[in-house]
Amino acid sequence: MPVRIRARDTSDTTDGVGDSATGPDDVQRLPADRLRESLNSPPGGLTTQDAARRRTRCGPNQMPRAPGRGAWRLIAAQLTDLFALMLLLASAGTFVIYATGRPRDTGTLQLAVAILCVVVLNASIGFAQEYSAERTSESLQAMVPHRCRVLRGGEVTDLPAADLVPGDVVLLEAGDAVPADCRLVEAHDVTVNNAALTGESAPVGRSAQAVDAGPLLRARNCVFMGTDVISGSARAVTFATGTATEFGRIFKLAAAAPRQKTPLQHQVAAMARRVAGTALATGGLLFAVRLPAGQGLVPSFVFALGVMVALVPEGLPATLSVSLAIGVRRMARSHALVKKLLAVEALGSTTVVCTDKTGTLTQAEMTVTRIWAGGATHRVSGVGYAPVGDVQDPDDVRELLLSAALCSNARLLRPEGHGHWRVLGDTTEGALLVAAAKAGVDPAAHETAGPRTTEHPFDAERMLMSTVTGTPARGYEVHVKGAPQAVLGRCSAIMTQGGSRPLDETARKTVDVANDELASQGLRVLAVARRTASGPRPDRQEAESGLTFLGLAGMLDPPRPEVSAAVAACRRAGIRIIMLTGDHPLTAEAVARRVGIVRHPDPVVVSGTELGALDEPGLEALLARPGEHLLCRVSPEHKMRVVTALQRRGAVVAVTGDGANDAPALKHADIGVAMGASGTDVAREAAVMVLLDDSFASIATAVRLGRAVYQNIRKFLVYLFSHNIAELVPILAATFVGFPLVPLTAVQVLAIDLGSDVLPALALGAEPPERDVMDRPPRPPHEPLFSPAVLRRILFLGGIQAAGVCAVFFWHINATGIPYAQFTADDPVYRKAITLVQAGIVVSQFFNALAVRTERESIVRAGLFSNPWLLAAGAFGILLMAAISYLPPLQAVFHTAPLNATDWAVLAALGALLLAADEARKAWLRRRTVTAQGGPS
Repeated sequence: MPVRIRARDTSDTTDGVGDSATGPDDVQRLPADRLRESLNSPPGGLTTQDAARRRTRCGPNQMPRAPGRGAWRLIAAQLTDLFALMLLLASAGTFVIYATGRPRDTGTLQLAVAILCVVVLNASIGFAQEYSAERTSESLQAMVPHRCRVLRGGEVTDLPAADLVPGDVVLLEAGDAVPADCRLVEAHDVTVNNAALTGESAPVGRSAQAVDAGPLLRARNCVFMGTDVISGSARAVTFATGTATEFGRIFKLAAAAPRQKTPLQHQVAAMARRVAGTALATGGLLFAVRLPAGQGLVPSFVFALGVMVALVPEGLPATLSVSLAIGVRRMARSHALVKKLLAVEALGSTTVVCTDKTGTLTQAEMTVTRIWAGGATHRVSGVGYAPVGDVQDPDDVRELLLSAALCSNARLLRPEGHGHWRVLGDTTEGALLVAAAKAGVDPAAHETAGPRTTEHPFDAERMLMSTVTGTPARGYEVHVKGAPQAVLGRCSAIMTQGGSRPLDETARKTVDVANDELASQGLRVLAVARRTASGPRPDRQEAESGLTFLGLAGMLDPPRPEVSAAVAACRRAGIRIIMLTGDHPLTAEAVARRVGIVRHPDPVVVSGTELGALDEPGLEALLARPGEHLLCRVSPEHKMRVVTALQRRGAVVAVTGDGANDAPALKHADIGVAMGASGTDVAREAAVMVLLDDSFASIATAVRLGRAVYQNIRKFLVYLFSHNIAELVPILAATFVGFPLVPLTAVQVLAIDLGSDVLPALALGAEPPERDVMDRPPRPPHEPLFSPAVLRRILFLGGIQAAGVCAVFFWHINATGIPYAQFTADDPVYRKAITLVQAGIVVSQFFNALAVRTERESIVRAGLFSNPWLLAAGAFGILLMAAISYLPPLQAVFHTAPLNATDWAVLAALGALLLAADEARKAWLRRRTVTAQGGPS
């Protein structure tokens, strides 16, 4: 059990707990050194052995998994589905009729058992899928581990947050999620967002100073699990983990919160109510019609039951669950982890993607390729994070690279085994460290001689960060890096080859020209400056004014090779792409042109300053302007405003983000997309989809798969309800022409549903996306499942099937010349006629399944054999029908007769006619689409 360490067990000094009581009051009021002593937490962190012992005692630092629904609950959920309840009641009623009837009719008992078997089969499939889905959800969530940086044995280590133990020293920076309840022992301009715990919407400051005892959540020197760091950096000692944290206390209270249904589930539930109502009303009406006609109570009830069963799509809940689960799994295999089914639904109607540049469109492996210093540009060779390469005239750029490295918090990690050089921390800072190493600069040696004394972290408003290093003997220096205009505006001097000189207007223009030249090459540009400091801890205003400009570093983050094709696919799909980046406009435009976001000569390029000056109507007017939009130097607040403005215009917006400040936009967007590899925990928590590879191409793939999921749901709706028409129409036709018996008995309907309903529908749920799925515009977000197009197709296919089976039934009946009134249930002609109807529906459903696989594309082009599961399911249905037709025991149950080769040939011809008719309909749709687009391109 994770615990809050409060006191040391003095009889055992190996557990790592300190000497004195460490309750909530002590955590707040003890100075940092005494707190460390109390928790036995050395400044360099715990040893590996100490940490292992504490983890054994305390358990993992995580919330217990929400208890999944037990097997009996899952089974109960399947049996209490509306369709299942209807069939259970029908089965119970049939059992009652059998038990009370005199003499007892074996056929009635068989019908009751058959209905019950169908319910059990569908419940079994649904149970297996729900159980599998819960296991899959757990495994998929584990693909995005939460990690933290801690000191272990004096070394910075990147660990899963679950391995954190009381006494661990945690390193925190802006964007980090706080992994446990911790007391700050060092803090530099730290603000945190405590909204998850206290409801405070504004960030609150934190310091490392001891405070008077009070409510723990109000302690200014403590940070808590579930909150996130907005700005600054800190070191903190963990004092509570897991359920012993404040977040854990709230978690335990909220663990039993009920699950919310998605809009799709609400649509399906509403549809189920309508279908159930229609089935009951139709069955009741026909019961009322037949009873006065002298059919008898029991035959009339069985007849009405057959009608009701014919209208109930028993397999719909199971196939719906399978289709959604398959979609989520396919997205996970394509590096897109969907956390909510709602995201699967919304992906199919996404109309706008607002995307970052770095890491999403590019590889996020920044490499410094140009350095401008002393009025000259210096080339840097080598690619990636390996410090292999050369710097042109390294002596002229060493001062710049040293200041840049000393103003960084990243670490360059050597390869492990067969791995590669990695950067722990910001990739831009990592690129500067690599360039410094190439120039022969050793920042570690300088930090040893003059350690860091103060840091003013980067924030989106200042667009820069600064650090102070030095000793009283050596003096102190401020090192600054950031956006060129932000740094240049704080400089009063510039370093040239002849030394430092005042920064006049001519020099400023020279820097601007150099900056634009680097940015026009698609490089991300940072400026570096420094100054001397009067002491170890100057305030921000003093540290970041009167600087000496050292130069510019231009770095390249090459586009991902797969992004261009993904951008082109989104364009064909009618999805608008807007780039929102913190980079220079020229850099953004260069990358946008490389990947295809910008194709025209004059894109709409807007800076963050210009965005900030616009009111809401002005922003909406800007976004409504035709053309390609690049929004540069934007802050998270700008991103939030853009998302809101697009939504007001009716757009369905997907937004990418990786920082803590992106969380509001990610939550507000229809689809919040976080980066799994480089994103912060806060961003991943706010998003509904996580890109495990951080690539824009995964967004395009997820949209494609999301559209396919919705299409597949509609495909099996068409499949299920079209054959329901084929089952119902012959029964209604027989009633209105005065035929005394039913062309299709209830037990036959159940056999059709058993053999030709559930399994093919499940196979349709696994249908891969159609080739042209990304060549269609997004579907309207509020379009119902039963859209006019879906209803037309159900009536079209169902009508053809119904006409075919009615034709074979009445053709066979009328061919004998026997009056309708003389037919009995045991008449061989009647038994063969109902066998023809049942077999006709089964065979036509095989062809129907092939037809509904595509909406507009020819099934020949899609591949008749490209879904082997569907072919196998159809073959199973036909084989089951053959067994019902030929095997005497099954003939006795279903009252069927054997069919000859001619019969099967006629039925196959009717099925082929259905497929041919639908192929003609698709060809007409394709021609109409080409005509609407102005002819073939």
